[in-house]
Amino acid sequence: MVPSEVAVHGRGVASDIQERIKRLIIYGRLPSGAPLPTETELMELMGVSRNSVREALKALQAMGIVEVRHGFGTYVGPMSMAPMIEGLTFRTVAGHYRGEDSLLQLLELREALETGLLARLVGRVPDGDLAELEALVGRMEQEATGGPVRADTDRAFHTTLYRGLDNQLLSEVLEAFWDAFHRVRTDLVDGVPDPAVTCAQHREILAAVRAGDTVRAEAAVRDHFGNIRARLRAAPHAPRVPHQSPGPRTGTRGAGQRRGTARG
Repeated sequence: MVPSEVAVHGRGVASDIQERIKRLIIYGRLPSGAPLPTETELMELMGVSRNSVREALKALQAMGIVEVRHGFGTYVGPMSMAPMIEGLTFRTVAGHYRGEDSLLQLLELREALETGLLARLVGRVPDGDLAELEALVGRMEQEATGGPVRADTDRAFHTTLYRGLDNQLLSEVLEAFWDAFHRVRTDLVDGVPDPAVTCAQHREILAAVRAGDTVRAEAAVRDHFGNIRARLRAAPHAPRVPHQSPGPRTGTRGAGQRRGTARG
């Protein structure tokens, strides 16, 4: 071990290196995709061993802060919400299998955030976004004639509705909560919502927003989430045990294969 590899303020060496690499990105104003110093350069810059640098980079890569491209180098990562989604998903699934109301708790988090934003949104949605929302509700109604409303249509409605707030971080958080909720619900809860109800609720939300009526819009969103909550409470409490053979898996079922018919 290099002599300077001593814990700082009670933290381990790897944790200290992680913080120093973060500061390097922040103070260097480095955007996603920008190259970072090589392992050798980081060793020399920080006076630490190669193993310690690799351990720190591995942890930062798991958080999406850096991206290690083997054979090419290390770059500033996308800094996406993916780790947050994975954490929320795992926490909710684990709680569900312990008999907790973790899925309902995640739903309440979404409801509080989306309802709370309406006061800032109503009356400020651009005409172009209103037209897009109208088209999306029309697509829902068309889809409902042949089966359930597609999840990507529902997602596009909520994304478009809050897009006018012009807050990228807020948009990413809303997307993260939506994605985590639907990944979990698709895997754990049976049943498909009534497509006619789904369409009517989204049309009412749009009508309230178009009319500039905040109270009506909040009531419409609460009614929408209340319908989802009622279905979750009516579902069998015992979690469904997934059928899978032992050994490594080659794919993930919830996010890709079944998401097309999950709504909310």
